[in-house]
Amino acid sequence: MSNVTEVSRSSAKAAAKGRADQWTYTPVDGLLLDVEDLHVEFHTADGIARAINGVSFQLHQGETLAILGESGSGKSVTAQAIMGILDMPPAVIPEGKIRYCGEDLLTMPTEQRRKTRGPEVSMIFQDALSSLNPVFPVGWQIAEMFREHRGMNKSDAMAQAVRLMERVNIPGAKDRVKAYPHQFSGGMRQRIMIAMAIALDPAVLIADEPTTALDVTVQAQIMALLEELQEERKMGLILITHDLGVVADVADRIAVMYAGRLVETADIEPLYAHPAHPYTRGLLESIPRLDQKGQTLAAIGGLPPNLLRIPEGCAFNPRCRMAQDICRQERPELREIQPGRHSACHFAEEVIDA
Repeated sequence: MSNVTEVSRSSAKAAAKGRADQWTYTPVDGLLLDVEDLHVEFHTADGIARAINGVSFQLHQGETLAILGESGSGKSVTAQAIMGILDMPPAVIPEGKIRYCGEDLLTMPTEQRRKTRGPEVSMIFQDALSSLNPVFPVGWQIAEMFREHRGMNKSDAMAQAVRLMERVNIPGAKDRVKAYPHQFSGGMRQRIMIAMAIALDPAVLIADEPTTALDVTVQAQIMALLEELQEERKMGLILITHDLGVVADVADRIAVMYAGRLVETADIEPLYAHPAHPYTRGLLESIPRLDQKGQTLAAIGGLPPNLLRIPEGCAFNPRCRMAQDICRQERPELREIQPGRHSACHFAEEVIDA
């Protein structure tokens, strides 16, 4: 009976591998990911919370796109929608497209979508301790990627886990492969999460707040590791963060989100030098600087809006120092103000010159 069961399992794995081999993806002109007019809503007892309101962006091979914004701006929900891991319900995607190499992930059959998650599009989650399973050794959890998606046996999969732990600079990987998550420091746990995310050599890697709760030195090490891996594997990298300082040396382009919308997109240098939206300017001014030692730290007044009751006009108008009547009446569209640069502000040109 056990032999029959083993044969059945082998057949199932072979069939799954055969189906996976049918699904091949080729970037068109280097374009990996194309998010178009994405909307995400959460239906709650208090009403409909509109978390994402028409977000559009693209990601090319070897490119690093940083998505910035305060907590609650919709950054992580966007990532979860791309990965297909939103809780539905209460989440609903009423409209929009998420194309990976030209194929819409939102209309893709469930099995095919599952097979893209890991080998094609992968994600590093925000809190490594809660994302890792506390009852299994870290090596077993990394090896699971190879057992499930590559059909490897246990010993080969564990050898790959050791190789990956060494690649993300975990010292004594062979001796620590059987250790549990709580036996590692915060920085080491984040490295393990990175090892799991890159295990199947994905084309797109989403890093959701990868340096949260880490000290400054470890933050720099993690960002350097991500940059090194991205250059080595030519991945498209989406870096989600609220910290402008973290992405300064890593990102190629920046997309700034507020209340579920993109309010500014630009290459990193012009955005840092001359922001084109008051919200971006506020974020930049809130970064502590050595030349302002002893002075009061700048902060954006007020709080992000309640997504159940987003203000009329520009969602940022209650907190904006430049707000005028038109800002309270008409919602500004994301428009091109310079080649390759977009802003959703009625007075974008004035903000740049301010």
